[in-house]
Amino acid sequence: MTVRIGTRASALARWQTEYVIGLWRAHEPALEVELVPFTTVGDELADAPLERMDGTGFFSSTLERGLLAGEIDVAVHSLKDLPVATTPGLVIACVPRRGAVEDVLCARGGLALRELPAGARVGTSSLRRTAQLRALRPDLAYVSVRGNVPTRLERVEHGELDAVVLARAGLERLGLADRATEVFTPAQVLPAPAQGALAVQARTGARLLQARLAAFEHVPTRQVVDAERALLHELRGGCSVPVGALGRFDDGRVQLEAGVFALAGTPAHRVTVEGVAPEAVGAAAARALLERGAGAILEALEREPRLAAEGPR
Repeated sequence: MTVRIGTRASALARWQTEYVIGLWRAHEPALEVELVPFTTVGDELADAPLERMDGTGFFSSTLERGLLAGEIDVAVHSLKDLPVATTPGLVIACVPRRGAVEDVLCARGGLALRELPAGARVGTSSLRRTAQLRALRPDLAYVSVRGNVPTRLERVEHGELDAVVLARAGLERLGLADRATEVFTPAQVLPAPAQGALAVQARTGARLLQARLAAFEHVPTRQVVDAERALLHELRGGCSVPVGALGRFDDGRVQLEAGVFALAGTPAHRVTVEGVAPEAVGAAAARALLERGAGAILEALEREPRLAAEGPR
C-alpha cells in the first residue's frame, strides 16, 4: 500500500521529507510513497513578518488539515514550526535524530558579527534572533526578512543586506554550509525550541502506521524537544516570540537552558533546569523565567498590532 506523505513545496521541506523517507526505507526497503506538496499560509504570505501575524501554525496548518481530511497519511514538518498545542485527531508519531541546533551568520566578505561595520544591515526572520544579536551588536540595523534560504542569501549577494542569520541545519541540508561566516554558540544566541528537529505527524487512529514510524524515533531528541516545547507552551508562545531553549539529554536526565529576550537587547532572562520528566522540566523553566520578570517582555509583545491571517485550523 502506497503511503501518501504531505510536504511543503520548498527545497528545504522536500529535503526533509526525502530524509524521512530514507530513514523509513532503511527499515522497510519496499516502502512505496507518493509525495503530496502543499502551499501553506506562511508560504502565501511570504512578505509578512511572522511576529506581526495573528495566530500560529503558518507553515503547518494546511498539512494538518490534509491529514485530518484523509488527503494524506503522514505529514513532515520542521518541529519548530509546529504549534505546541496538540491538534485533536493528530499525533507526532516520530521525531528522528536532531540536526544542528545553532544559528549562523552569512555575511559578505566572510565577516563575523564583530567585524561588520556600524550600521550594517542584518536580515533575520526571528524576534528571538534580533533580540539576542542586538545585545551583542546594538549598533547594527536589523531587518525583518522572509523567503526561503536561497532567496535570503541572494539578498546578501545583491547588496540589499550585509548579512543574514539562518538556522545551521537548513544550510547543511541544502548543501550550503560553506555560506556560513560565523556559527553562534548557544551562549551567544540561544536557538529556538526544537530547532534542527523534524516531526512526522499522523492521525491518532492510525495505530499500525504509528508503529511503523516509531522504528526510527530518536528517543534522546524526543526527550529534549518535549522539554523545549513544554517551556514554550507554558509561556503561551509560538515561533514568533523571543524565547530560546536548548535541551541536553544525558544518563536519563534532561538539562534545559531557556531564555526570554527583550527586543532592545536588554533585559534578558536565562535559566537552567534539570530533571527526569521533560514536560516538568520545561514547565519549571517557564516558571523560573516568569519569576525573573520574563512575563513583562512577553506582555509588551502581545500589545503590538497584528496582521490578520488564516487560522491554523
